[in-house]
Amino acid sequence: MTRKIRRAGVIAAAATLPLGFALAMTPASAAEEATVSVLHGIPEGSGADVVDVYANGNLLIDDFTPGTLETMMVPAGTYDLAVYADGTTPDDADPVLSADGVEVPAGINATVTANLDAEGAPALNVFVNDIEPIAAGDARLTVRHIAAAPAVDVLADGAVIFANLTNPNQDLATVPAGDYEASVNLAGTDTTALGPVPVTLAEGANTIVYAWGSAAEGNAALATQVITGLGAGPDVVPAGGGSTTGTPMWALALAGVAAIGLVGAGMRLSTGRN
Repeated sequence: MTRKIRRAGVIAAAATLPLGFALAMTPASAAEEATVSVLHGIPEGSGADVVDVYANGNLLIDDFTPGTLETMMVPAGTYDLAVYADGTTPDDADPVLSADGVEVPAGINATVTANLDAEGAPALNVFVNDIEPIAAGDARLTVRHIAAAPAVDVLADGAVIFANLTNPNQDLATVPAGDYEASVNLAGTDTTALGPVPVTLAEGANTIVYAWGSAAEGNAALATQVITGLGAGPDVVPAGGGSTTGTPMWALALAGVAAIGLVGAGMRLSTGRN
């Protein structure tokens, strides 16, 4: 059976770190809130094994560890944000990463990643999650490359669905829900890095796969976020949670580039860092 794949390429949004939204002291109605997920994608040994996240000088997330993803509902607003090594504070240390004057629009669903750029340096990225309704019988797949690893092509059932994906970019497609065979090639070649492998995408959900870490250092890892309820009626609020367990085989295919042991150049979206 021929499957119709509707594809849309997307680049990471402005490289800011909206982690401090929840610190706003004024109450907000649901219409004034945003859904924000935060992924710690800097591997151990890169200077940010365990971090504390601050917003407007106040502690937001304590003891944030690599591979962890947290989701929160937050008031819209503007924030000064910073990530500090565990145990240090704005009073006694410089931040590992920071971003000032971050604006958070109401109603947005976004994921913030602290990760490595293409050269292996710490960077911040913001991705806007696609929560548009999904037609009955369909699913959405999003793949995000936030690892220090080379560019790749991602194939579904033998056809390229995501081409030349580089750090820190994402790509997504709407596909019929069901089972697929996925594989990863070095960008622009027929050289398969991994696969083919089977994958099942759930109806009415946006499955988001993150490849993070470093291919050269051998610590590339995977994280998965699933936004459900997108095939439901307009009164249902999509959930933005995620986990690093139960990683779909699509993720394993993308992460196969780590086995090549190469570090490729990619577009950079990084913020000021100390």
